[in-house]
Amino acid sequence: MPDMTGKEKHPGGRPLKFKTVEELQAKIDSYFKDRVDESGTAIKPVTITGLALHLDTSRETLMDYQERDEFSDAIKRAKLRIENYYEENLMTGKPTGPIFALKNFGWKDHSTVHIPGHTPLSEEDRALLAAYAKNK
Repeated sequence: MPDMTGKEKHPGGRPLKFKTVEELQAKIDSYFKDRVDESGTAIKPVTITGLALHLDTSRETLMDYQERDEFSDAIKRAKLRIENYYEENLMTGKPTGPIFALKNFGWKDHSTVHIPGHTPLSEEDRALLAAYAKNK
């Protein structure tokens, strides 16, 4: 939008570090290039923070890019590749670190106990019971 002098007015905020998805994707690909072999298996640890450092930005800025429609898929795919790395590491003898990381990706750790002869409550019955308990 031009200002009173006819010059194009800056829309405000910091200019984007990556002007195009292709530029961002190339930089993401370079991060994984020396960390993942031809089969897709990580040979060096891959992390969100590592990716942010490679992109010369912060985790927060990386997540801000994910909120932008044009960059969202590139960031989500990179995060999925990192999540896959942690999931593969669950098969090692020390899964504590990968479990912690996956929980930060939104994974949940829960178990269900089935008691023989007992029929579990339906979701509807649970909601009714919760509403009843709340009103007591």
